[in-house]
Amino acid sequence: MTSPTPHQDQTNPRARELGLAVGTLPPGPLNAVTDVPGVRVGHTTVRRPPDVHSGVTAVVPGEVSPYAPLPAGVFRGNGYGKLIGSTQIEELGQIETPVLLTSTLSAFRAADALVGWMLERPECRRTLSLNPVVGECNDGRLSDIRSRPVGEAEVRAALDGARGGPVAEGCVGGGTGLGALGFKAGMGTASRRFALEGRTVTVGALVQANFGGVLRVRGTPVTPADVGVRDGDGSGDGSGDAEIGSCVVVIATDAPLDARQLGRVARRAVFALARTGAGYGHGSGDYGLALATRRATGSPAADSSLDPLFEAVLDSTEEAVLNSLLAATTTTGVHGRTLHALPAGPLLARLGS
Repeated sequence: MTSPTPHQDQTNPRARELGLAVGTLPPGPLNAVTDVPGVRVGHTTVRRPPDVHSGVTAVVPGEVSPYAPLPAGVFRGNGYGKLIGSTQIEELGQIETPVLLTSTLSAFRAADALVGWMLERPECRRTLSLNPVVGECNDGRLSDIRSRPVGEAEVRAALDGARGGPVAEGCVGGGTGLGALGFKAGMGTASRRFALEGRTVTVGALVQANFGGVLRVRGTPVTPADVGVRDGDGSGDGSGDAEIGSCVVVIATDAPLDARQLGRVARRAVFALARTGAGYGHGSGDYGLALATRRATGSPAADSSLDPLFEAVLDSTEEAVLNSLLAATTTTGVHGRTLHALPAGPLLARLGS
């Protein structure tokens, strides 16, 4: 079954609804990356149980194109990954396509599909060079990754279905077959608003969570055994698959930043994963990608004023990871492997809440 899922009625409580808000800065109205003006998100979910649990997520920041690029920065925490298009972002400090997040072995099909979608747009009718941006995580624990189930149709559905509003989380799109920190995970999002040089700006984070380590919530370690479930290896200690993972964090903001400053923002996104217990293992691809939806029209914000921005990135990324875990549902995939959801009630009991 393949389904475009740009929105969902959230059935599981999010971190904030459980009293687990991170930090003191307020969120935007949706507590999502789509709180940043102009940002749209679309998911296509591909499920053919029990063997296939995969998909693709599109982040579309306005009418971005090679002729109207947006400032961007990228940071590599651990580079065991395939962030297609990252070198040109590093070189030029610009992004010229939407961002796709999908499964590792589908990333190359997704990049080709993104190129085709862009070339059909009127603003690209004379385009002779294009830098598609595609991030990936390995969903091979739960999905038949070698079947490469995400192709052109799925990518186009995610791009064409991208819109503002609430963002589906958990087992959707590029997060369908993922697990993190011993639990079923997937896509998660959060946002923050704050004052920067006299104006209110927004930061939004979208995470594709699939990394190893031991979950920490408010500094407290939480293993599957602590909340009465078994992890995917049956060990119950949360250490399984520490070397198999990745996390791609997309940060969007309407703050007036240049590419160099967005590189600093991307670093904070990767740093924030440590708060959640990330192991940054040998086999993990941990990337931060930051983009600004406002093109430079004058001087960027002063570096000395960026501390609230950095705080917003750290807090929204951490909360987005928690949301990716809390929204996910227990999934049994290929070869009978199961990843269990993080149960809210036992989690609160573990924290003494």
